[in-house]
Amino acid sequence: MNILIYGIGGVGGYFGGKLTQTKHNVTFIARGEHLKAIQDNGLDVTSYKGDFKATPDLATDDLSKIPTPDLVILGVKSWQVSETIKKLKPYVTPETIFLPLQNGAANAEMILEVLPEAQVLGGLCRIVSFVDGAGKIKHPHFEPSITLGELDGSLTDRAKRIKEMFEEVGDVTVHLVDNIQVEIWKKFLFICSISGLGGLVRVPMGKIRSSDYLFNMMRNTAQEIFKVAKAKGIKLTEAHMDAVFEAIQNQGADVTASTQRDIMEGKPSELDNFNGYVVREGKRLGVPVPINELIYECLKPMEKEARS
Repeated sequence: MNILIYGIGGVGGYFGGKLTQTKHNVTFIARGEHLKAIQDNGLDVTSYKGDFKATPDLATDDLSKIPTPDLVILGVKSWQVSETIKKLKPYVTPETIFLPLQNGAANAEMILEVLPEAQVLGGLCRIVSFVDGAGKIKHPHFEPSITLGELDGSLTDRAKRIKEMFEEVGDVTVHLVDNIQVEIWKKFLFICSISGLGGLVRVPMGKIRSSDYLFNMMRNTAQEIFKVAKAKGIKLTEAHMDAVFEAIQNQGADVTASTQRDIMEGKPSELDNFNGYVVREGKRLGVPVPINELIYECLKPMEKEARS
């Protein structure tokens, strides 16, 4: 199988790096000094599960050089998905499958604006990893996993083949599910509830939990997201909400979310795809989301500045 990993950050670098250790042909799309380091010396992955060097069959920033992919794994940020798909479209065939793994609830929706549903799987991953210098990925903790499924809930042979492909790498738990939207929204409920608020107050998880006011604000943020999901027909339950807050309670006191860190560091972030998406969908569906709107509007000027 020809596999294209578009975006060699924490997600693409770790999972793409693992795939280079299989029999499949793997191409990395990266840029700048990160790309040059990979071309010269491969990708060094430091992981608590065991360090390894990833050597792709090709690393490039020139799409005209890639072999036609059977599978594209998107490791870019959610705000980069639409532009990435438009760039890729001339270099794929109707048989090419796209699997988005980034945070966010609308990644498949954005791909479907350009490509037909027959080319799109739903997906998400759980991992803590990040770029630790040019040509370097660090995976300090957290068991890596991938969850994928057909958007219509069917269990197809192609989805089974991709699950088996990921299982070849070892050290990665892979789930094939019949309701990928529920899984995506379970993760979105968690990550969106903590990210925007964390970026606004600029303190780690422990300080938010220790403040009754801020922790209650986080719960209200999550309740709004939950109501939007229900209005969209996503089958979230109160048990899912309880599980999200159990996970939040179990986070280390010094934990910060990646989007929160981007906001705090003045980088372009996924704010528009997190709280901004909740605000837009809330307005479209007639669901009031005042806390998400407050967070979004307070952070939006900084986001515009970061993107300029």
